[in-house]
Amino acid sequence: MMASRGYDMTPTMYSPDGRIYQVEYAIETVKRGAIAIGLQAKDGIIIAVEEVSRDLQVEDITQKIFQVDDHIGIAAAGYIPDARVMVDNARFFSQSNKLTYDEVTEVEAVAKHLADQSHQFTQYSGVRPFGVALIIAGVDKNGAKIFVTDPSGTYVPYSAVAIGGNSDEVTEFLEKNYKNEISVDDAISLAISAINLKSDEKGVEHIRMTKIKSDTKLFEKVSSEEMQKHGKTPNSNKKLE
Repeated sequence: MMASRGYDMTPTMYSPDGRIYQVEYAIETVKRGAIAIGLQAKDGIIIAVEEVSRDLQVEDITQKIFQVDDHIGIAAAGYIPDARVMVDNARFFSQSNKLTYDEVTEVEAVAKHLADQSHQFTQYSGVRPFGVALIIAGVDKNGAKIFVTDPSGTYVPYSAVAIGGNSDEVTEFLEKNYKNEISVDDAISLAISAINLKSDEKGVEHIRMTKIKSDTKLFEKVSSEEMQKHGKTPNSNKKLE
């Protein structure tokens, strides 16, 4: 650990073994966050997060899923105040693109823009990297798309992905149970199973979820009643083998 001293004070300096410690610390912050999941279906996408409410908290307000545009949503894991800053930037970018070019912003364009923003905060002294990873998901003219950005500034497309705490185990679960031709309804059940895999809570009260259907291209909240219906299906009770 002592060998890192002096190299971990700024994101602009590489250590002798080629590491940028401030970026690695930011990625560790993501791993300490609650799980977030994105699933691409044949008829749309869903994004879901674990969000355990406190006793007096208003439960129908989510802190980790955000609407960027009618057809794009974001789920976050890590330091959520950083996520709010990035979401505001994404909203401004999407609306500016619509006003400038008179066309719907593509999901990948938003993901690349946010990744570029994250990367900028690894290049200057006096700033710190964003301590959050984002799942950017939506439906555009290219179909249903999911991308993930992390504090380093990379962005990667996925058909199914988990970020945050216990994401390695949940990813293994998704690799075994996700199918390319899954429907949005089945994706809801799979997301519930994946979140409950490592959660101390069970059921759906600790889960927040949204969907964007390919036919409507509209960001919609998945109600607790709808999740409870899907939570009773056999798929939602699967365990990691």
